[in-house]
Amino acid sequence: MSTRIHPDGLERCSWVTDDLIYLKYHDEEWGNPNRGQQQLFEAICLEGFQAGLSWITILSRRHGFRKAFHDFEIAKVAAMSQQDIDLLMQDPGIIRNRAKIQSTINNANIVLNKKLNLVELVWKFELEDKESVRKEFEFRSESAESKALSKELKSLGFSFVGPTTMYALMQSSGVVKDHATNCFRSG
Repeated sequence: MSTRIHPDGLERCSWVTDDLIYLKYHDEEWGNPNRGQQQLFEAICLEGFQAGLSWITILSRRHGFRKAFHDFEIAKVAAMSQQDIDLLMQDPGIIRNRAKIQSTINNANIVLNKKLNLVELVWKFELEDKESVRKEFEFRSESAESKALSKELKSLGFSFVGPTTMYALMQSSGVVKDHATNCFRSG
């Protein structure tokens, strides 16, 4: 089943629980076109932190992540030091995974030093024929496009950007239209 009806009577994608954070995220954010450099950087970082965890775990700590990583201002994140990493390893407001923290800082440095336009880079993997995707809707964890995006980001030096993680990024950022056909947001 790709959708379910929630207590408020709305039919939503089946992955959405009754948690208010999840409902708000699905109804107001997930799948909306994300075309901001800083916002896409945040999304890449949060998807990386999510690897191996549930998305609700990340959503419930998003405020903490934004505080810890200077609202994901790329230059400020790139300037973070080993001392900052040590402090973040003690911050209960985020996921305290040293490799993921270092990855966030490393990825910021790559964007800054290579003067990358994340909007152009991510959105060039948008499917041209979105209607064929809608007719053949199915939940999946990756696509040829997410594999290609992952490969390109890895070639630039990014980490925590595997094909499944990048597919989740593409879904959440509206690059892929993946609301279930009967979801009230699918239009």
